[in-house]
Amino acid sequence: MSLRPLYLMLLLAAGSAQAMSAGEYVAKAGDCTACHTLPGGKPLAGGMKFPTPLGDIYATNITPDAVHGIGAYSFAEFDRAMRQGIAKDGHRLYPAMPYTSYAKMSAEDMRALYDYLMHEVTAQPVANRESDISWPLSMRWPLAVWNSLFHEDQPYQADSKQSAEWNRGAYLVQGLGHCGSCHTPRGWAMQEKGLDSKTPEFLSGAELDGWYAPSLRGMKQDEVVSLLKTGRSQHAAVAGPMSDVVTHSTQYLSDADLSSIALYLHSLAVTTPKTANVPSAATSVLEAGRQTYATYCVTCHGDSGQGSDRVIPALAGNSTVTAENPLTALRVVLEGAHTPITQQATTVIMPGYGWTLTDADAAELMSYLRGSWGNQAAPVTAEQVKAARALKAQ
Repeated sequence: MSLRPLYLMLLLAAGSAQAMSAGEYVAKAGDCTACHTLPGGKPLAGGMKFPTPLGDIYATNITPDAVHGIGAYSFAEFDRAMRQGIAKDGHRLYPAMPYTSYAKMSAEDMRALYDYLMHEVTAQPVANRESDISWPLSMRWPLAVWNSLFHEDQPYQADSKQSAEWNRGAYLVQGLGHCGSCHTPRGWAMQEKGLDSKTPEFLSGAELDGWYAPSLRGMKQDEVVSLLKTGRSQHAAVAGPMSDVVTHSTQYLSDADLSSIALYLHSLAVTTPKTANVPSAATSVLEAGRQTYATYCVTCHGDSGQGSDRVIPALAGNSTVTAENPLTALRVVLEGAHTPITQQATTVIMPGYGWTLTDADAAELMSYLRGSWGNQAAPVTAEQVKAARALKAQ
């Protein structure tokens, strides 16, 4: 008996948007929760693990607890940490904390965020966890050199040639939203290759922490607004870590701010896709992939990969499916995915098929998806599937 895919619909009551202070809005836009709240842990009490080439580091407690959190920080000390990556006691923060982006925050937003964290957040007496980086690599003085090479600690400067709406979008994307932390490729010292639209690598797509964050350059404006507000657009849906970003952050942004972000991203020149001389999968591979698609995928995604508008993402023309790096699409096939929990839409869960597909099966399926319905992307190998499968256990 063939197994048919089943999308599980979790119908969640859509709550009305609650009024929030200016500082809470800044915290939402900056997505503080995503890094500083451990699943099942106390709000903003830290503990989230972040792998680095040198070892794992852990997010810190940013509640107003005077011992373990930031309760003893003056505003000047808080501002220095956010703009320069220097803690109250003088030690330097790892740039996994995106102070390279937060440095662009306005003085007004920085003060509002400080007031929110100090007066509206509940203090949590949760001790911080030391990094797993061993000495001498754990010495922090080299970060001063790193900052001198790669960091600019000046607030965002508006571009007088652009509209106020464009500048607001640039401010949110480059600064508070720190979109480049995931979507901009990294250099030899793990620095972002670009911090603003002057650099073509900025937001051009990057692999980070076992996922591939696609290019944001030149995206359609209505698609950006819909994805950030609900996690879905007419033909697409977010997956992986971006689901948490929508859940905790972007769904709470005003329509005006979402439109500004969309305008800014749409204005960025698109890097020419590498479609020339893309190798094609063997006919036998495509046929095997087609059969696997018919068994597990066609019921929901359709016989032409068309999906279902605003419910099931289309696979034809899907940028995640056709990305030069297929990692995120592979992980979705193997592990499943869910759309974000938002105030605007129900949550859709796609089950993973790693339990039943072999590495060869999944490679054939992905090769079929990437070479059908007008998609033009290189086939996937069983070795790539094996590597993606191993990431789940990390």
